[in-house]
Amino acid sequence: MQIQKELAEALLEAVPDSVVIVDHDGRITIVNARTEEVFGYSREELLGQPIEQLIPKRLQAVHVAHRTQYQKDPHSRSMGTGLDLIARRKDGSEFNVDVSLSSLETPDGRLIISTIRDVTKEKLAEAQIYNLAFYDALTQLPNRRLLYDRLSQMMASSKRTGRYGALMFLDLDNFKPVNDKHGHGAGDLLLIEVANRLNQCVREVDTVARFGGDEFVVMLDELSVDKSESALQARIVAEKVRANLSDPYLLTIKREAEADTTIEHCCTVSIGVVVFISDDGSKDEILKWADIAMYKAKESGGNQIYFNDANT
Repeated sequence: MQIQKELAEALLEAVPDSVVIVDHDGRITIVNARTEEVFGYSREELLGQPIEQLIPKRLQAVHVAHRTQYQKDPHSRSMGTGLDLIARRKDGSEFNVDVSLSSLETPDGRLIISTIRDVTKEKLAEAQIYNLAFYDALTQLPNRRLLYDRLSQMMASSKRTGRYGALMFLDLDNFKPVNDKHGHGAGDLLLIEVANRLNQCVREVDTVARFGGDEFVVMLDELSVDKSESALQARIVAEKVRANLSDPYLLTIKREAEADTTIEHCCTVSIGVVVFISDDGSKDEILKWADIAMYKAKESGGNQIYFNDANT
């Protein structure tokens, strides 16, 4: 028996992941050395303590409810499968874990064995890949691909609710001179500030995207069921955008081995707007109508808002 016990302990320590074994009441009875490394507790601090000690407080009630359900039905679907959960270290910090559960019947009752793997790096890598695929690297705004996806969702929502949406195509009127005179670094600073100002003009349900270069798209969701009222709502937002983007920009340019330089740049915007409902046209058609309206605004001298009613 002693040999078997020593072998079991050696196997437990050989596992590369954290292993936490709890009794029927959810109290920790066995942990391996990896658990101490992952969670920051010593073995003595964990043994005899409730497993909730390793779970964020806001999630503890849910965990207790699941454990209670398991006690009623031991053939839980969670057993043997990977669970994507949040854990808590001794210092209070939270991190992503993959947890696999299994049970073991002993003379002293049923034990639950949790094999816990820290997947923080994997989650970070996934988030970075997602950001590269769907967000503009410079402004952190949704890119063209994510804009198309959200436009699809908005059109589906419009079909259900009968509410109109609006799409604005924006092009900066005085962007090239800042690049020509002060370099692309200054142009990048201007684009970042434009993105910040646009986000301040819309609601959470709306979308601001960088379409490319100095072109941006603002998508207004959940407007009125009345087209005229929706057009008025869109015009109010467009006027707010036009005014905000017309304010002077103070751009601080940093150069190696030189003092920072702050420049003032004035830049207006041409805005094309289309108000639409789900069956007015395809995504490409709606973007095209807004793009045509933007060029009409540009041809009128810039710093203008032009509505396209080609779909009516």
